[in-house]
Amino acid sequence: MSLKPQEAYQHNSVTTASPGELTLMLYNGCLKFVKQGKEAMINKNIQAKNEQLIKAQNIIYELMATLDRSQPISENILPLYEYICHRLIEANITNNPKILDEVEELVTEFRDTWKQVIKLNRKEAYSEGRRA
Repeated sequence: MSLKPQEAYQHNSVTTASPGELTLMLYNGCLKFVKQGKEAMINKNIQAKNEQLIKAQNIIYELMATLDRSQPISENILPLYEYICHRLIEANITNNPKILDEVEELVTEFRDTWKQVIKLNRKEAYSEGRRA
């Protein structure tokens, strides 16, 4: 089975990514599906809207499943993930794009915070490597 160049790149990106980078990919994917769902909603393409919003939900479910519950911060994150899922379902049922604006804002905050965590970890690892 040969992959097209773009598929091969995506496959390699996922298989060589660190856990932190995979989480960042999940946030970016969720945002992509929310935007596509909103566009389909506005265009009254009910099937595409449903498919895209379910993909976004599934990503949030994956983030919930992989959340490190031993970390105290997870007690704050889990209810927010649950809220995001609830809002995605509500937006899908009511066809309310304003709800998706709220979801997009919340997921963007998670994504941007996660980007900062990755940067700090890299900077810390680089500093420790230089001291060794």
